Amino acid sequence: MRNICNSAPVRDVRDEKESTGETLAVRVTHVRLSGFDSHENITHFQWIEEETCKTGWNNKASMVEWMDVQGGRAYVGSSNARAEVGVIKPEGRAPYLRTYADGDWNNNLLSLPRF
Repeated sequence: MRNICNSAPVRDVRDEKESTGETLAVRVTHVRLSGFDSHENITHFQWIEEETCKTGWNNKASMVEWMDVQGGRAYVGSSNARAEVGVIKPEGRAPYLRTYADGDWNNNLLSLPRF
């Protein structure tokens, strides 16, 4: 089966809105880290909006802002094994993203390929 998303333009996740003004969900496909493997050390997120094949990447601050302030949604995996991405706000530290599935915060983002 041919992947129809191969030639999709690269975009900023903060631009991804339906014509109704609602923010679409994006699937996070890759992460970039600085330092050791920790959710707090993820610096960038690569993503795809599967309905339109739009792709892009954003730094941690813009992804946190898009999700926390603008109401954006992100997930990891497929419809069969999907984990939602949420914003973690530790006291006295910068917010970061982590996945949540089956009632637990988990490490799905750290399992993604690096870019």
